[in-house]
Amino acid sequence: MIKTLNNAFKLGRIAQSYMLSGTRGIGKTTTARIIARSLNYKTDHIDYPTVKFSGFGEHCQAIIQGSHVDVVELDAASHTSIDDVREIIDQIYYKPFSARFKVYIMDEVQMLSTSAFNGLLKTLEEPPPHVKFIFATTEIRKVPMTVLSRCQRFDLHRISIKDLIELFTKILHRESIKFDHEAVVMIARASEGSARDGLSLLDQAIAQCEDKIAVSSVRLMLALADRNRIMDLFEYLIKGDVVNALQEFSSQYDSGVNPSVVLHDLADFTHLVTRIKYIPEMADTLLYSEAENSRALEYSKVVSVTFLSRFWQMILKGIAEIEGFSHPMEAVEMVLIRLAHSVQLPSPEEIAHHIVAEKKKKNLMN
Repeated sequence: MIKTLNNAFKLGRIAQSYMLSGTRGIGKTTTARIIARSLNYKTDHIDYPTVKFSGFGEHCQAIIQGSHVDVVELDAASHTSIDDVREIIDQIYYKPFSARFKVYIMDEVQMLSTSAFNGLLKTLEEPPPHVKFIFATTEIRKVPMTVLSRCQRFDLHRISIKDLIELFTKILHRESIKFDHEAVVMIARASEGSARDGLSLLDQAIAQCEDKIAVSSVRLMLALADRNRIMDLFEYLIKGDVVNALQEFSSQYDSGVNPSVVLHDLADFTHLVTRIKYIPEMADTLLYSEAENSRALEYSKVVSVTFLSRFWQMILKGIAEIEGFSHPMEAVEMVLIRLAHSVQLPSPEEIAHHIVAEKKKKNLMN
């Protein structure tokens, strides 16, 4: 994005409208404000659009705070009608009060009605040179192609767990708050690539902690299962030990763990074991605890990829089953029984060899 904007500014080919797409909490509105700041950047030495800031310019502070008179922020979710769009159209022909461009930032643009989108089209085709539009959306497929084709599009990706861990760790060090690394990893995973959601969870963890952010308190806050006990359950299952597997699950259920969480965590650990089987170096990653990496590496040496793939598919099928059942504990128990017995099932290769052997046997008999 920076490279594209920088080249456009240098060549004087600045787009009239931009479309930012991505999931919630990854910085679409913040990015829109940064673009607005770039378009209107002005200092004693710089008076042209640029992505290379040398400190705060004349309009920067107000734009960042969302209070600049020439940078208008609108929530399309609450301004969906053609009348709301007409108000914007009526205003765009007025010159900016103090900035270089008048910028309209419209969040959740997919919420606009069909008539509102149609009202915007003519303006997007021939906007006044002093007006720029920046749209943000979480559902790009709901935006009409006629609108998309008139925008320069940027897709913002989810923030990686590694980057979120670094961000949260930096914040906690700055605030002089003690923490367990594994607790921060748990918060980063639960954020699902959203910095905003992650910071909200981090605030909750800080509010609940006394001396430090501990694994136990974060696990309770997020209603997560104990990862060590999930690994114990995984071990019982791959050994075909139904009795101990059911007892372990029952114990976790009695401690307040949601049955569906057990299956989701079991799927997550199965995925880790499978990845480590292909890439042993993955065991050194900081995205999982030392115990998880160590045990996953150990299990990867004794189970086949065929088994792990089948195990994974059965867990996913089980997750789908419990969503529509009124007694999730019973549903999970049946899934665990199937998983434990799957150890005894032959692999596709073994079945193929058996079929070939049977054919050879019949041929010899004939």
